[in-house]
Amino acid sequence: MDKKIVHQIIKSALIEDLGDGDHTSLSTIPAEEKGKAKLLVKEDGVIAGVKVAVEVCREVDPELKVEVLIEDGTTVRVGDIILYVSGKVQSILVAERLMLNLMQRMSGIATTTSKIVKQLAGTGTQVLDTRKTTPNLRYLEKLAVKIGGGVNHRFGLFDMILIKDNHIDYAGGIENAVKAAQAYLRDKNKNLQIEVEVRNLVELQRVLSIGGVDRILLDNFSFEDLRKAVKAVDKTIPTEASGNITIDNALEYAKCGVDYISMGALTHSVKGLDLSLKAVVN
Repeated sequence: MDKKIVHQIIKSALIEDLGDGDHTSLSTIPAEEKGKAKLLVKEDGVIAGVKVAVEVCREVDPELKVEVLIEDGTTVRVGDIILYVSGKVQSILVAERLMLNLMQRMSGIATTTSKIVKQLAGTGTQVLDTRKTTPNLRYLEKLAVKIGGGVNHRFGLFDMILIKDNHIDYAGGIENAVKAAQAYLRDKNKNLQIEVEVRNLVELQRVLSIGGVDRILLDNFSFEDLRKAVKAVDKTIPTEASGNITIDNALEYAKCGVDYISMGALTHSVKGLDLSLKAVVN
């Protein structure tokens, strides 16, 4: 976990939430009041964001003490206690919602990813995330995919060339787009992989004829055409299937023989895992 990136996210989120002060806690809780709270699991799943929660507490108040009982990536059940946090009550209450928001989101992603990874066990197909993430939370959402057993695809626009349908259409065709990308890398002396999206078997044959690409993205293919595409490629280039892949049909895509399936659903529409922070009162 890159703590520098995580703390940038936390600082920005606290500014958004805290404003000029938590006036509810300031008005009802004495400044020096000490207390303890527990983070409870209210829904079965895979927990993620524990290390992030610890950093939230450190950012809010370095004197807060966090006792972690369950680590990231662990399967949890209703009633499990993830951690205890103790210290100034006002500080605990400031940290509460940010801890929960991040952990619920991350745990939902990890839980969904884990289910799909287990479905695909033995197929040889890996699960990839996409750039369909929440703005400014991409790092945490992709971290949650890894915690759930998935594989991160490119992080952004800068770390891979991914030629998609719009690039192809604007470039005047798939040959123009691929050859321009190859020339760009030579001219700029950049070492980036090239992945090309194809929409049908005809485009696939064009890419195979051109050569010089590192991965082929088979977008919105029928299962029949996907099997034909995998056979045509014949393991010479890694293949990736994408387009409306869900937890319900992921296994069927994997059975077509692709090396990867990429799923925007891992991050763009996943349900958060239900968690709660409760005061521990003697």
